[in-house]
Amino acid sequence: MFRFEIKKVFSRTGSRIALGMLVLILAVICWFAADVSYVNEKGDTEQGLSAVRSLREAQKEWAGVVDEEKVRQVIRENTRIRNSPEYRSEDVRQQEIAYSWGQGIMDLRRLLNCFYEENFRSYDYYLADGLSEEDAPEFYGNRVRLLREWLSGEAKDQFSDAEKEYLIREYEELKTPFYYDYMKGWEQLLEYSPTVIMITVLILGYLVAGIFSGEYQLKADAVFFSSLYGRNRATAAKVQAGFAIVTGIYWVQIALYTAFVLLYLGADGANCPVQITLWGWKCFYNISLWQAYGLAVLGGYLGCLFLTFAAMLTAAKSRSAVLAVIVPFAAIFLPSFLSDIPWQNLGKVLALLPDRLLQVFNALPLFELYNFGGRVAGAIPILFVVYVVLTALLPRVIYEVYRRTK
Repeated sequence: MFRFEIKKVFSRTGSRIALGMLVLILAVICWFAADVSYVNEKGDTEQGLSAVRSLREAQKEWAGVVDEEKVRQVIRENTRIRNSPEYRSEDVRQQEIAYSWGQGIMDLRRLLNCFYEENFRSYDYYLADGLSEEDAPEFYGNRVRLLREWLSGEAKDQFSDAEKEYLIREYEELKTPFYYDYMKGWEQLLEYSPTVIMITVLILGYLVAGIFSGEYQLKADAVFFSSLYGRNRATAAKVQAGFAIVTGIYWVQIALYTAFVLLYLGADGANCPVQITLWGWKCFYNISLWQAYGLAVLGGYLGCLFLTFAAMLTAAKSRSAVLAVIVPFAAIFLPSFLSDIPWQNLGKVLALLPDRLLQVFNALPLFELYNFGGRVAGAIPILFVVYVVLTALLPRVIYEVYRRTK
């Protein structure tokens, strides 16, 4: 029965087309993720594997512990490049040559722009150009100072005292000095992961939508429910088939995506903290890049299971595949429309909707906190706990709803 249900899903022409689209879209996303350029010492732009190798070599020269001396070296090198005739030239090729010298310190220079800002929520690309080596000792202390100033000023009414203390404590507990390494592979992997996961969920929602509505469409429901095992084993086989299809396709997609990006761009820098990146420097979750990606794909799988189970439940209850297909679309796109509602606590509600599980990468830098009797927690661990429970309950609910259909 289990194999028969899976065979029914993939025997449909629409399902085969959907799988083909999934493969094609994954290939396009991988192409974008692998799009790396490098400007060589002649000022010419390289693409492809040669660009990856050159960028990796340039940034590997600066790998190591980002201590005070390393910060001084970055500031010194940036000053040297900025004061060079090539940098100051009006000739584009000369400017490109000067740019090529700074690719090795590109990540660290961006970090200087973040850590030395005057405002916690601003970013000035040229700020690093005004730094001197005497500023180096303030590097790590600036991050905590910026947070404290923001919490006592602009954000003083956004968080409770317990939440402010929690954020400051998490910032202070971050292990420093950072270790820096070439990390382009993990950065690209994380950046495009929400797109891969959301597209996969939408396709899977379409694939499983007909599992519980197929008998009604074929006018075979009377035969199905009157058969000896129709209301128990056959119904259970439908639930199991849905779970197997979602699990199998999701992890194949993630495995292909991960393998391609890391093999092409390299897996170096897995243990770098997320705070060393431009997108994650404000993050209060003290985790590494590989841990962040692990959370992203596990959250994606949990969200994928929940939404596809919700789609199957809709199909079992409404007897309509069309309504079932709408469920993942609504869950992903509706929050963006709801975000415009002028309600003070709306952010805390939106942060716990299932679409956030599909976009853990985007949620990591956000200050979404919940206070439970003085104990503060971020939204991401709460999301995992809540949806593990709900997702575990849904298969039984689907089984009971469909089994008792009249």
